[in-house]
Amino acid sequence: QVQLVESGGGSVQAGGSLRLSCAASGYPISAYYMAWFRQAPGKEREHVARISTGGAVTVYADSVKGRFTISRDNAKNTMYLQMNSLKPEDTAIYYCAAARVLGVWNYWGQGTQVTVSS
Repeated sequence: QVQLVESGGGSVQAGGSLRLSCAASGYPISAYYMAWFRQAPGKEREHVARISTGGAVTVYADSVKGRFTISRDNAKNTMYLQMNSLKPEDTAIYYCAAARVLGVWNYWGQGTQVTVSS
């Protein structure tokens, strides 16, 4: 089964950018749908973006459309989230997830903190 490790989080000012990475091991991610979720303090975990196994299809939450871009490099066994025009409300722990069956997110990373100050 696949193991996932996120990196790239940090603290930025509003309007700034960050690029998150999700490095996979144990199994090729080409077999998995991949996604990013986030959880802000006191809130439930929410879907941010997902990408099909080959990368052709992407879906975004309305709150991040036009600002975030999800991508994957199956040869490097890595997924990315480019986050531009960051807002304070983007502050959260960001998790990557993998699924053999779309919507059944069985595999999770440990999360990486993103903090956006105004």
